Amino acid sequence: MGHTRLFSFSSAFFWSLLLLSQLIITLAGAQAAVGPVGVGVNYGMIGDNLPTPEQVVGLYKSRNITGLRLFDPNPAALKALERSGIRVVLGTRNEDLQALASNASFAAAWVNANVLPHAASIRFQYITAGNEVIPGDLAGNVLQAMQNLDAALVAAGLSIPVTTVVATQVLGVSFPPSQGSFSQSSLPFMVPIVSFLAAKQTPLLVNVYPYFAYSGDPKDVPLDYALFNAKQPPVIDGGLSYMNLFDAIVDAMYSALEKAGGPPGLQLVVSETGWPSGGGGLGATVENAQTYNNNVVAHVKSNAGTPKRPGKALETYLFAMFNEDQKPPGTEQNFGLYHPDMTEVYHVNF
Repeated sequence: MGHTRLFSFSSAFFWSLLLLSQLIITLAGAQAAVGPVGVGVNYGMIGDNLPTPEQVVGLYKSRNITGLRLFDPNPAALKALERSGIRVVLGTRNEDLQALASNASFAAAWVNANVLPHAASIRFQYITAGNEVIPGDLAGNVLQAMQNLDAALVAAGLSIPVTTVVATQVLGVSFPPSQGSFSQSSLPFMVPIVSFLAAKQTPLLVNVYPYFAYSGDPKDVPLDYALFNAKQPPVIDGGLSYMNLFDAIVDAMYSALEKAGGPPGLQLVVSETGWPSGGGGLGATVENAQTYNNNVVAHVKSNAGTPKRPGKALETYLFAMFNEDQKPPGTEQNFGLYHPDMTEVYHVNF
């Protein structure tokens, strides 16, 4: 009798432990099972008629969009993203850069308030210090802000890469791609940032917009080249042929990284790219926007890389999820894949 009871208790204990371990493995798997982002989408919030963060996260999941870029640590959005399985690029506000750079305790408080509470339930892909501030008045704060955020994350026991987001305005030369180099006004800031990223093996994030290159110079930039529809390579650079402007811009950035001392293994991530579907700009039509974004998605998912870095997956984030009515009038209000009522502006094959 005693042996029977002992056996029953031991069995129950054994099965409880087994079930608990399976539960832990399942929960860990839910986090670990998320693969590379491939193609994500920026979640902008400059609108007064946008859906709730819970609805937005549900929309991302329903479309199997595995990556999301958040421009600042919006508490409601972070709460909605918990346990979603979506990888998140989290940005700091540009107006916080000076405090993040000059005050290590401010950086620690920022991490403790915005990252640490969610670290167990959100897959943070990167933390980005600043968006498109190089060159400019805030440029001198970026590296120190990155260093302070990195130290704060390490102190909190978190392993999340810290980087920054630049526009292609950092380039002084962008054509041909092999001659890409940083401008004299950007170089003093970019060289130490490149060194920091290389040491950490963390990519630089860059916003890539063939649309603006085309609309600013339609005489020299063919529409088909900007839309990935060229039949022959409009640009041949040494032994490399460029069938689309997206690759040419990315490779110009890679050339600039190398000239600034970046090793061949230093990667780029395209943090924004897109095409307006309206707003009166040259070529800003629903048809062109649908063509561009579907071609970007297909190109990135093929893992073809670029002519300079063939076969290298290029993590890319489309801009943006919604048309945002509080942005400047014109094309800027018309980069969304969705209307604020969550109906499609046009369909993208994710």
